[in-house]
Amino acid sequence: MFDLHRKPPPATLPFRPRSYPIRVGLIIGLHSTEQRPSNKRWVHILEQVKLAEKVGLDLVVFEDALLYKGKTQSAGVWEAMAIAAAIAASAHSIEFGPSAINAPYRSAAHLAKLAETIDEIANGRFILGLGAGNTDDADYAAFGFPTDHRYSRFAEAIVIIHSLLKTGTADFTGAFHPAQNSELVVRGPRPTGPPIVIAAAGPKMLKLTAKYADGWNWWTTQAASSTSEIISLVAAVAAACVAENRDPSDPQRSIDLYSLDPLSISADNDEPGGRLSGSPELIAERLSQFGDLSFDEVRCDLISDESHTSALEAIEALGKVASLLR
Repeated sequence: MFDLHRKPPPATLPFRPRSYPIRVGLIIGLHSTEQRPSNKRWVHILEQVKLAEKVGLDLVVFEDALLYKGKTQSAGVWEAMAIAAAIAASAHSIEFGPSAINAPYRSAAHLAKLAETIDEIANGRFILGLGAGNTDDADYAAFGFPTDHRYSRFAEAIVIIHSLLKTGTADFTGAFHPAQNSELVVRGPRPTGPPIVIAAAGPKMLKLTAKYADGWNWWTTQAASSTSEIISLVAAVAAACVAENRDPSDPQRSIDLYSLDPLSISADNDEPGGRLSGSPELIAERLSQFGDLSFDEVRCDLISDESHTSALEAIEALGKVASLLR
């Protein structure tokens, strides 16, 4: 059995004291290169969400993109906020939301209105993940969105979104985002709206995270990211909070793991630094190390053989891992 009492690694800035249980989430992809693929229709996405709920996962998150342009073929993507609304009405207990909404796709005030409405439908289970936009310019151009000044646009948008969700009002005019005397007159089940989680790594984005976010999110790969790199990021979040006169242990911390192979399908598992796979006990031991690094939550992208049945089997396996971490 894995050890739940290891001491956390040293850090240059304060880490939150380690606590259990660490929350375990599922990442669901909404994209495919196939025409109406059998495992990416809404009915199959919903079955995956409901199974995640049944096996005791804490949340599901999903991408926000509109189109992945390729040289020979493009990948289509279901619209993330529409999927969120459908999950809100169809699932009953699991939390959910976009891992990181591409903020430039939507006006800031309208996005706050969408988030509040979805949280109402879900009776307080929606999580608003936000980012400055991580898809390439072709995605934006294909749907008529500007590609310039992504950080500056986000910096204005978060002021409006935060003000509307936390207070119900916003009055702001910037270079990119106006919201003149805006109000959320009809409020959802939470007085300060759904939690805001910002995906950030650079100094400017971490400053906005420390100032406006309830939580911070980033991603890692089993092969590419080392413990020292993750420690540096967590320390940078703490430093940004200190600079904003905020308790560095305050923001909730989540990490998206690409990828986890609970069915031991991938050939990469045999390579040094390959995909994380093995028994539920071994995977739980490895995921618990994110708790050592003061993460509250790890969300897992699961490898399967691309069939819907395999995807469900992988979710069931992740449920066994989650139960061990409790």
